[in-house]
Amino acid sequence: MCAIAGFIHFSEQTADLQALTAMTDAMAHRGPDGEGHWISGNSRVALGHRRLAIVDLTPDAAQPMSDGSDAIHLTFNGEIYNHLALRAELTKLGHTFRTDHSDTEVLVHGYKEWGLAGLVERLVGMFAFAIWDDERNVLSIARDRIGIKPVYFCHTGGVFRFASEIKAILTDPALPRAVNQTALRHYLSFMVTPAPLTLFQDVWKLPAGHIMEVTVDGQMTAKRYWDAVPGKGGVTQAGGKAIPAASEPELTQEIASRFERAVDRRMMSDVPFGVFLSGGIDSTANVAAMSKMSNQPVKTFTVGFKDHTHLNELDYAREVAETFKTDHHEVLIDGDDMQAYLADLVHQQDEPIADWVCVPLYFVSKLAKDSGVTVVQVGEGSDEQFAGYQSYMTYLKLGQLVSKLPMQTVARLLRPLATFIARMAPGRTSAFERIEEVLLRLSTGAPLFWGGSNAFWGIHQSRYLNSAAQPCQDSDTKTGVDGLNTSGLSGGNGGDLINAFRSDADPTGTADELTRMIHTEFRLRLPELLLMRVDKITMSTSIEARVPFLDHDLVDLTMDIPMATKIGTLEPKQLLKKAFKGIVPDRILNRPKMGFGAPVAEWLKGDFGRNAEEKVLSSTLCKNGLLNGPYIKDRFQDHRDGRADNALHLWVLFNLAAWHDHWIEGHTVA
Repeated sequence: MCAIAGFIHFSEQTADLQALTAMTDAMAHRGPDGEGHWISGNSRVALGHRRLAIVDLTPDAAQPMSDGSDAIHLTFNGEIYNHLALRAELTKLGHTFRTDHSDTEVLVHGYKEWGLAGLVERLVGMFAFAIWDDERNVLSIARDRIGIKPVYFCHTGGVFRFASEIKAILTDPALPRAVNQTALRHYLSFMVTPAPLTLFQDVWKLPAGHIMEVTVDGQMTAKRYWDAVPGKGGVTQAGGKAIPAASEPELTQEIASRFERAVDRRMMSDVPFGVFLSGGIDSTANVAAMSKMSNQPVKTFTVGFKDHTHLNELDYAREVAETFKTDHHEVLIDGDDMQAYLADLVHQQDEPIADWVCVPLYFVSKLAKDSGVTVVQVGEGSDEQFAGYQSYMTYLKLGQLVSKLPMQTVARLLRPLATFIARMAPGRTSAFERIEEVLLRLSTGAPLFWGGSNAFWGIHQSRYLNSAAQPCQDSDTKTGVDGLNTSGLSGGNGGDLINAFRSDADPTGTADELTRMIHTEFRLRLPELLLMRVDKITMSTSIEARVPFLDHDLVDLTMDIPMATKIGTLEPKQLLKKAFKGIVPDRILNRPKMGFGAPVAEWLKGDFGRNAEEKVLSSTLCKNGLLNGPYIKDRFQDHRDGRADNALHLWVLFNLAAWHDHWIEGHTVA
């Protein structure tokens, strides 16, 4: 796990080592074990690297790495779990390796043998890498299938720049700091910006499962090479007929087998590793599999709260630790710890990831690092694949209900009355607002399900934003990259974006509703929120997080499983619980789901709420008329007085205002 950076000058301007070093220095936390820089002979191309040494700790594995002939140079962030098998295959094909067991060198020779597209198809792992090919005069960039590792880019002033974090790109003082207004509206909808947008105008991120090529004369092209769609898992019959329910025992066995293989792959390390343990099904399955494969106690790490203990899962985590005889560690935090961390949180995220899980995630990551661990396994991705959220069941039931009625016409008739009533009882928890939003989506042809991170509904944006707010611009979604799909992004309407995802999920028209919902999560919430928070927060403490549930072999399998088999009569995680029977203790399998959270709703009623209100209302976003200050002030008061739970909206707005003050108004780099 590392940081990558670099640039290409499209003109005759020469690369500057000082500028390259500034980029890598801005990401020193991602790679405290070493740094490297390379500039081409004509000084037009530069690659930089910060190293967190995990596999092959010797200096021979340092980066940027060449092929020995200086025709190929590579900078790489991530891990390739099948690198030894690929090395053996390449050796048989005549390639000679200089390192003992570096996965980086496998990428160099794999690119030479198979090309970029052939290479990424063979890789098992998480990665973001850039390869300069001197013979072709082309820079190739790749992001892994799921989007576990990020990569950003910018092309202004005749220069193309890329990096693992936006702050590295922003080290260029000539780059204007401006807000992408379309991205801002999507951020309010989804708590994060959908790829390829970022909140920074003219800064983009490569979507998950994409490869990209940039020529020295400025031509940029991109292509999707993988998507979470049915048909690749090996569990469908001829003609696309779904696997029958009678095959469930074989299917649960295959799920358990692929999961254990995924965990085994991710135990590849030359440094100490552990696992984040909540005491839920997913983290317990990680512990169970790792304990089975390890000849020493697995190190486990848990975070809890000193001030609001109702969210704690400490007892469950301790029970799992005792069952599997782990080397267990705990940390407890409170609101004061959270407030002391906020400034660093805003800086490390680059653009807001408005998920309050980032707070406890930082403290448990720091606990792991302070305990001598550099690699951890985490449980992200299980709930999405196996429908672990009760909200999924609610949307499925609602969808079944409205499909039987002429709801679009009915919704248009009922919307005015619902809007009038809802304005008298505002708040996401208000039944009247829920009805109003459902009617809005039905009347406009938008999907009911907008993903698991839908913060501001359509009805909310019209109230929290001033009508005179700066409109979206065509340039907001013009990436300049041929082949980079921006369907549904223009205009900032979340429903348009979700409709575009659903169209991609079901080109044949045979996928069931749950499959389309899960595909939406793989397009947005998983790569750009859940996995982005894991990457940014864990790497800020210089540790690497691995995600066995998102092994693409397992994902390909689960995307082939139909809704009836996966959740039966709308029971969350029904199939996964059967697969883990005998692996995860029954008490953990059958316990109520809590979810990894933080008591932000409670913290917002105290000193932090007053500080957050001041931050939002004093922000230029309010002063310049984008945000509706008086309406927001009332929502803070309603939350403090207990009239409504506005915690999610207020946290999203606080993160936005803090980001704007720090990165746009403050022009902060380091």
